[in-house]
Amino acid sequence: MRISEYFNKELIVTNLDVKSKEEIFKVLFKKLYDNGFVKESFLDAIIKREKTFPTGLQLNTYNVAIPHTDPEHVIKPAIAIATLSKPVIFKNMANPLEEVNVSIVFMMALNEAHSQVEMLQQMVQLIQNDTLLEKIIEANGGDKIIDIIKNASFTLN
Repeated sequence: MRISEYFNKELIVTNLDVKSKEEIFKVLFKKLYDNGFVKESFLDAIIKREKTFPTGLQLNTYNVAIPHTDPEHVIKPAIAIATLSKPVIFKNMANPLEEVNVSIVFMMALNEAHSQVEMLQQMVQLIQNDTLLEKIIEANGGDKIIDIIKNASFTLN
């Protein structure tokens, strides 16, 4: 299955102006919830998991965060995206004592535990491509981001 099938233009926010990761979580949760992808419990579960298992990733040019939580909070799988007008601080996944200034957030809502590993592998391929991330950050609107990701043609194993 292609990773692009998990993205939906209704679940994408570009140039989001917020000051905290919790604000980002609320915005993306509302999109996922209003479109029937997650249960009401999803937001609290994401916030709780982020405190214990941070999701900020220090990369080459653009840092990202990939918040996600347990499958029981998900109705159907999707990935919501927020590009940020200015970076927001997340704790580093590799070293929780470090902070990472994140520019793009990919919030994963997956309803099967085994699919998280496969999806994370696909996300790693996507986020390691600086050119692709730059195009996503510069895009205005969900349709454009969907096109960029579809044209990158990543597939799930």
